[in-house]
Amino acid sequence: MIVRLVKMEFKPEEIENFKILFEGVKEHIRSFEGCKFLELLNGTDNKTIFFTHSYWESAEALETYRKSELFKTTWARTKVLFNAKPEAWSVEKFVTLQ
Repeated sequence: MIVRLVKMEFKPEEIENFKILFEGVKEHIRSFEGCKFLELLNGTDNKTIFFTHSYWESAEALETYRKSELFKTTWARTKVLFNAKPEAWSVEKFVTLQ
């Protein structure tokens, strides 16, 4: 299982555009083969910062998504809204407490 975290900072005037964009693609991303979980998080201290947090059944599944037309078109529409360079991490769960 791969956990993917992507930090994105948006121009303040583009936040609503991003929310509309995400609303339109979230179900497609979540139903992409290999995606097991997806959520969008918003910073508490800085409302221009968002994170996507997703679980992928494997690194290969994530890479297949990243090469897909869905990702390419969504990312092209998203990156023009940024206020800073995005950051991304792929990690594996080490410890989970519930």
